[in-house]
Amino acid sequence: MNTGSDRGTNESANESANESASESANDPAGTAAKDSGSGQEAPHVSKAPDFIKARRGLHLSWQVGVFVVGLAVIGAGIAMLVLPGPGWVAIFAGLAIWATEFAWAHLVLRWTKRKVSEAAQKALDPKVRRRNIILTSIGLVIAGALIGFYLWKYGMVLPWNIKDQ
Repeated sequence: MNTGSDRGTNESANESANESASESANDPAGTAAKDSGSGQEAPHVSKAPDFIKARRGLHLSWQVGVFVVGLAVIGAGIAMLVLPGPGWVAIFAGLAIWATEFAWAHLVLRWTKRKVSEAAQKALDPKVRRRNIILTSIGLVIAGALIGFYLWKYGMVLPWNIKDQ
């Protein structure tokens, strides 16, 4: 099972690094360096200690442990979406735990970070802020009107104590 996290220990990763180093040495203009700096990251490498990565069975056990811990944190985060607690923070923390070991989780976490920063930039747009303030104000006025109508009609009686009125 190749999860992409043990790529740093494979021969192919070392060969591709050696090829790129030889290309940049043979290229006096430096065009290979420009291509490698075009936003491409180094391949995802497992954050497990070297003595664990050296043994296949131990590394697989490490990955299962990381998966279980990340799953537990994400499960707690999902529960905290409806219960008191920082649900989204826990979900992102579980995803970060997975990203230490799995390449797919690293890609999902990077995509999520990019989308969150785009949303934050969009929220800072004056037109969007004005629209959000107007919608919030309208919602508060409607909620206030509903609460006022309830208090006018029933007073301070809780709904489960209302008799046939």
